[in-house]
Amino acid sequence: MKKEANHSVRKALLLPVLILFSSFLSAQVIAVGGNALYNFQTESIGGGVRASIYPNNRISIAPQFSYFFSFNKVHEYYLGIAGEYKFIQRDRINVYAIIHGGYNSWLNYDASNLKTASPNNFDFEGGVGISGTRCLRPFLEYRYNVRHFETNIQFGILYVFGCRKNKSVGHCDAYG
Repeated sequence: MKKEANHSVRKALLLPVLILFSSFLSAQVIAVGGNALYNFQTESIGGGVRASIYPNNRISIAPQFSYFFSFNKVHEYYLGIAGEYKFIQRDRINVYAIIHGGYNSWLNYDASNLKTASPNNFDFEGGVGISGTRCLRPFLEYRYNVRHFETNIQFGILYVFGCRKNKSVGHCDAYG
């Protein structure tokens, strides 16, 4: 019964997000992609999906979902949103600061020795990232979770919808 409720909550949260993004796909204001994650403290690996709203602006918003697989010591998922501030914008790279807040569902919390272990948590992360500036954008991020005192690294790729390579530079046409 509990797993069915969690599944229903995930579906209810995902549907509005997908509807919102569908209207932005052709206007170069959204990018979507996936990533791999590694949490150093729990020695866990996972995967994720994300979108980036206004990926070419100095400030962008990135809804994210991350899942740490069941074979890890900590089996969990995160659903959150990040704000990204690009403090270095160059022809081929952006370097940005990250602030992220989200919901965490710790699926195997009952196996933990921690007295404060809970299945439902909220987390806050800060970090730094670097990304490409082309239509297909690799990225690398380092984050610190201030609630759980954990660090993680994320590597992935984003695709900017509506982006066409400029023959001389390769940037999205709308942003040079």
